[in-house]
Amino acid sequence: MQGCSTDRTDTKSRIWVCAAAWGHPCGDNCSAVMREEQQANEIPAPADAPPGAIISPDTLRPQRIPPGQSRTRKWPVLDAGGPPQVNLDTWTLRVIGLVREPLEWNWREFTSLPRVRVFADFHCVTQWSRLGNIWEGISTREIIARAGGVLPEARFVLAHGYDHGFTTNVPIEDFLAEDALIAISHDGEPLSLDHGGPARLIVPRLYAWKSAKWVEAIELLSQDQAGFWESNGYHMHGDPWTEERHSW
Repeated sequence: MQGCSTDRTDTKSRIWVCAAAWGHPCGDNCSAVMREEQQANEIPAPADAPPGAIISPDTLRPQRIPPGQSRTRKWPVLDAGGPPQVNLDTWTLRVIGLVREPLEWNWREFTSLPRVRVFADFHCVTQWSRLGNIWEGISTREIIARAGGVLPEARFVLAHGYDHGFTTNVPIEDFLAEDALIAISHDGEPLSLDHGGPARLIVPRLYAWKSAKWVEAIELLSQDQAGFWESNGYHMHGDPWTEERHSW
């Protein structure tokens, strides 16, 4: 599960006590762990991005920190009981549902696909933002093109993770944005297991819980379908600029 676990049954309390470990204590029932990676004081600017990198539009805003957020130079890791076991010898990524040619890659095949680099900010629903990340991986547009494109009725994506059946939903227009990708590296280093490696979805314009860690499958749907956190009170969309944190 990409978040914390708790025995509390009240949905609102569970979300903020459990998931919001940054500035919102997890409490005795939460098994979240936090590890940190430090960033320089100076905010990375789009001009600092590597040549040829895709510049996420939100990094061009005069104010890059959304309402209710604070910048962190760290990169906290929150998980419930640790990451899943992921073996690259058996790792696969499936593209299923409403695509013309459902397919599956192994790790060697996937990492042989053409890559992009994306300069983007990262906004966690727990009220911290890490600015100026460099992600490298395979564009979501490339992934869908390899599957023959979407069928006309496809409107939503459900991302599936290796972590105990975790899912999260994303509108297709956000999933296919130019700056969205399946990332395999971050700031020039292979994506660590703690941060969702070997591969995680990155959808920079939505809150980071939509960027599913340990991604295992991409499913195209005609109807929106709540994922794990959405079923527990998180917003179905998750736009940080309008603070779409909760469904109530």
